Amino acid sequence: MSDPSLPPRPPVPRKVIPITPEPASVSFYEAQVKIQPRSIKGVLARWRWIMVWLTQLFFYIVPWLQWNGRQMLLFDLEQRHFYLFGWLLYPQDFIYLTALLIISALSLFLFTAVAGRLWCGFACPQTVYTEIFLWIEHHVEGDRSARLRLDASPWTAEKLWKKSLKQGLWLAVALWTGFTFVGYFVPIRTLAVEVMALQGFWQIFWVLFYALATYGNAGFLREQICKYMCPYARFQSAMFDPDTLIVTYDSARGETRGPRSKAVDAKAQGLGDCIDCTLCVQVCPVGIDIRNGLQYECIGCGLCVDACNSVMDKMQYPRGLIRYTTANALAQGWSLPQVLRRVLRPRVLLYSVALVALTVASVVSLAVRTPLKVDVIRDRGVLARQVGQGLVENVYRLQIANATEQPQRYRVAASGIVGLQVASEAEVEVQAASSRWVVLRLRAPHDALPTGPHSVVLDFVALGQPGLSLRENTTFLLPR
Repeated sequence: MSDPSLPPRPPVPRKVIPITPEPASVSFYEAQVKIQPRSIKGVLARWRWIMVWLTQLFFYIVPWLQWNGRQMLLFDLEQRHFYLFGWLLYPQDFIYLTALLIISALSLFLFTAVAGRLWCGFACPQTVYTEIFLWIEHHVEGDRSARLRLDASPWTAEKLWKKSLKQGLWLAVALWTGFTFVGYFVPIRTLAVEVMALQGFWQIFWVLFYALATYGNAGFLREQICKYMCPYARFQSAMFDPDTLIVTYDSARGETRGPRSKAVDAKAQGLGDCIDCTLCVQVCPVGIDIRNGLQYECIGCGLCVDACNSVMDKMQYPRGLIRYTTANALAQGWSLPQVLRRVLRPRVLLYSVALVALTVASVVSLAVRTPLKVDVIRDRGVLARQVGQGLVENVYRLQIANATEQPQRYRVAASGIVGLQVASEAEVEVQAASSRWVVLRLRAPHDALPTGPHSVVLDFVALGQPGLSLRENTTFLLPR
């Protein structure tokens, strides 16, 4: 017991331990919201459809065209023949493929330096087929508001019918696209017969593979290909400069945004020309707001330009709130002639000169190339052997490729050693657009030259086509 004479003991303070709430979990995954772009009419939208028609007419029609009884454009991987209109190319002509890739890269650099992502916005297959699939979706399910209502509504017979019809049309376009693509590598008329008869496992596999790729990319992934999978979106800024034409929002003119009626004096209320209708966002196929500045997702299609111009016309404001212009022009208020004068700047001229020079050189090289290819291979089994009357014989294997459209007969002659003669058949016939392996035997006197290898020249002359000839060098071995 405590002593009552002592003062009371002060209470011991209790230690309060604060309860820290558990940290909220943060998800690094953002669910993809389906973008339903709105249809719009205008100059740039019309140019997009012109490019759709031009590219797809070429793609779908060219494989069916004939040239001298064969497919006009065919990369026959099985026969290792490449038919390019009037030219027949072999794997030895790989240099032309390299030149084509370089020309394509230079063209991309040039167009990007001048006017940004023109390729992405108007001619890229992903853009073209997405536009086709969106056109089908629009005509089956309705405009943007109708599609949004349809997606949000419960499943009914009407919704099931529309969705099924859309998917069926998508699959039809995808299958025809895959079939046409494979038709550039397998003769398309033969491919059609094989597919109808369900023959040719690999041909059918690749048709289905490319059909599935078209169906998935254009029907479902759409803008995600451009935003997340295409590397061009990531390094495009390295090819831009302040004088590159890009889709740009004029914030000095447009801000402050706000809705208003035509009768209101927007300037008196401190409003800019942008009425904040968000039409530029609704028509964007990648779902960005161009008013937030240039973004890597922007493909430069210019649909927001058409949308904004239509609104400016209704509000009786000047066009060009969103327009193709340059950073320098926007900052310094340049007129269109001043912008165009900056197009021919050093980097653009450099790209242009290199592109023209390489294109002309490639075309000229193709035009003057000799349509005769010969590979000379020494027979490893018989390098040299002595035959009667003091002669030495060397054996070679020749692959003679006739790159013309007519059968050719070639005469083979050898020189470089005194007394050198062709001991095998001196004339060889090769069918049109084909190659043939032949054996060539050369004989020379044993005492014509010192022992060892000696250079000789083989001349091939076409008997039926004057001026068609080829010279190849090889070696002749004189043993001890």
